[in-house]
Order: sequence, then C-alpha cells, then structure tokens
Amino acid sequence: MLTRIISGAVGIVIMAGILFFHDTIVLPIAVAAIIAVMLFELLRAVKLEKCFPVYFAVEACGISMPFIYNSYYYYDDTKIDGAAEAVNSIYGSVTLIAFAVTLAAAFVIFATWLRNHKEIRYEQVFFALAAMLLVPQAMSTMVRIDRMDDENGLFLLIIGLCGAWIADTGAYFTGVAFGKHKLCPEISPKKTIEGFIGGITFTGIAYAAAFSIRGGFSVYTCAVAFVIGAVCAVIGTIGDLSASMVKRQIGFKDYGKIMPGHGGLMDRFDSVLFVLPTFYIMTALLEETDIGLLG
Repeated sequence: MLTRIISGAVGIVIMAGILFFHDTIVLPIAVAAIIAVMLFELLRAVKLEKCFPVYFAVEACGISMPFIYNSYYYYDDTKIDGAAEAVNSIYGSVTLIAFAVTLAAAFVIFATWLRNHKEIRYEQVFFALAAMLLVPQAMSTMVRIDRMDDENGLFLLIIGLCGAWIADTGAYFTGVAFGKHKLCPEISPKKTIEGFIGGITFTGIAYAAAFSIRGGFSVYTCAVAFVIGAVCAVIGTIGDLSASMVKRQIGFKDYGKIMPGHGGLMDRFDSVLFVLPTFYIMTALLEETDIGLLG
C-alpha cells in the first residue's frame, strides 16, 4: 500500500509539473511520451515489441500526433489576415498530414505482415492497428482540449482528465459502502452495480459543482455539466472494463510496471482513452453552438 501511495504521489507531482507548462511545447512532448509508453505496453502484450518494423511504425505514428495537432493551434483568427478561410485551410492540412502518417504506418505494418506471415498472426496485426489508431488520437485530445480555449483550456483539461478518476473514486467508496450486486464478475470481480451508479452520480455532481464555480451558477450549467459528467463516468467504466478484458484474455495482471503498485500507463489511462475524446466532443459541440458552459 505504501508503494502504491508513493508511486501515485510521484505521478501527481509529474502531472502537475506538466500542467504548469501546459501552454508550451512541454504538453505535446509529455503526451507523446505517454503515448509511446502505452503503445509499447500494448505491443508487448501481443508479442510485437521485438518486431522492429511494426514497432517503429506504430511508435512513429503515435508520437507524431500530439505535435501534428498542436501545430494547428499556433494559428487562429486573431493571428491570420483573412481569418476563417486561412484557419480552415490550415486545419485541413493538419488533418491530411495526420491521415497520411497513419496510412504510411499502416502500410509498413501490412508489408511486414506479408513478409513475415508465418510468424505474425492476423490478431496481432489488427490489435496493433487498433492501438495505433485509438491511443494517439485519444491521448492527443489532451492537446486539443487545452488549446481549444485560451482562457479555460487548462481547466477543461483537468476536468477531462479527472472525469475518469473521479468516477473510479466514487464507484470505489459507494461499492465499499453499499455494493452487493456484481457488475461484471468475470472481468472485474470488485466492481458492483451500486458502485457503478455511485460513480456516475459522484462524477455528475463534481462536474456540476466545478463548472458552476468556474463559469457561474445556473440551472442550465448544473444540468448540462451533470449530464456530461454522467456520460463520461459511463464511458470511462466501459473503457476500464475493456482494458481489463484484454488483460484477462491475454493472461496479464498489469500492462507494465512503470508505476509500482499501479502497473503500467495503460492501467492508469485505460478509462481516460474513452473519457477524454467524449469530453472533448461534448464541450466542443457546446462551444460551436455558442451555448458553452463557460460563457
């Protein structure tokens, strides 16, 4: 338990340092490092970490994504003459580059599979492709959330990251106090239906309180923030259970040992993989319709 507490405290300090420099190149560098470790843990899970063409293709694609998306946010309608058209053009170019890098990496993976088809199974190939698509795109939303709002970006990033972890905390304490009915006993024996409901409720209330404090109290703010929190809690639980199911089918206890007592980064960010993109989409849609929660 002491090891787990110390490891968690160190992780919090590192994350705090990254967030302190969130508006610099430090954030995309840190996100790229997290992606690199997560992809390594996933490739090792299917025994592809020593297949160097596949490994380097997946890692190169993953590491590049935070920097590709970060490049777009150096330009906005206050910095470019001719504003909207120029920004749309830049965004289109960034999207095209991200697609081209992903396609090139996929080509390397398939070419390597053709050359080594007796050693590499199709399950490994498609697992690597899925990891290469999901992890970089999901984790790069850290950059996109932070850069989407100059004034509130850091707040939104912290809330987005905390969405999954608040749900876990609420579910744990509710499950300990009231848990009687197992949610998915074969995948995660400790999760209960009562804990699941508690996690949803706890996250919704935390979101409503946070957005009310930041943007001002209103019934609309509380209601919409509660819904966003509840949705994130549900999505986060699905992500957590999905990662646990993969580990059980592979026969792993943890994806890694980079955080003693906690496992690997995949073990810490499994639910975040689903929560961050969901949170980003919901908040971005609200901003686009000019009914955002923060004015």
